[in-house]
Amino acid sequence: MKALILNCTLKPSPETSSTEALARVLMAELEKGGAQTELVRLVDLNIKPGVKTDQGEGDDWPAVHDKILAADILVVATPTWLGQHSSVCMRALERMDAMLSETDDEGRGVAMNRVAGVVVTGNEDGAHHIVASVCQALIDVGFTVPGQSWTYWHLGPGPGPNYVDTEKAHDYSDRLARNAARNLLAVAKVLKPGVFPPQETGE
Repeated sequence: MKALILNCTLKPSPETSSTEALARVLMAELEKGGAQTELVRLVDLNIKPGVKTDQGEGDDWPAVHDKILAADILVVATPTWLGQHSSVCMRALERMDAMLSETDDEGRGVAMNRVAGVVVTGNEDGAHHIVASVCQALIDVGFTVPGQSWTYWHLGPGPGPNYVDTEKAHDYSDRLARNAARNLLAVAKVLKPGVFPPQETGE
């Protein structure tokens, strides 16, 4: 079982990322359940704008796309900015749009028989809205999103410390992360044999 975590922070390496810190709680539980995990910080890559799998010379997305297809579990982790997911997260979702027209050898969408979850951080509200938006996009592409396969952390309205700067509310968010990991693993194991049928197309 393989899991890929896309960290959509706006902070380039080696800056500390609260989004990564919470994502790693989920990753640790995935690893405890036997999964191999990999985290990619997308802002460190050249992800070109567009809705194709390959946007030409210098585009780093094709390598990320290959990692997505090699994984059974995808986790999209994003900070909250102005009540929304990050621009890096939006770019990744836009690039996944190409997967709508990609099928495997049996005529199934390439994202089908894979599961996805979400991690959200931020010092203001917006987490539930972001979870809803990102999950809808992932479902649209073809991923299965198990119940309660997400976690979030925030301290309510107004400015405040980041996840890595305080211990406040970690117990709740970390517990959600561990539950999300277990739920993702449970459903991924069911889907791994390839339970979805081929899909009809308009062609």
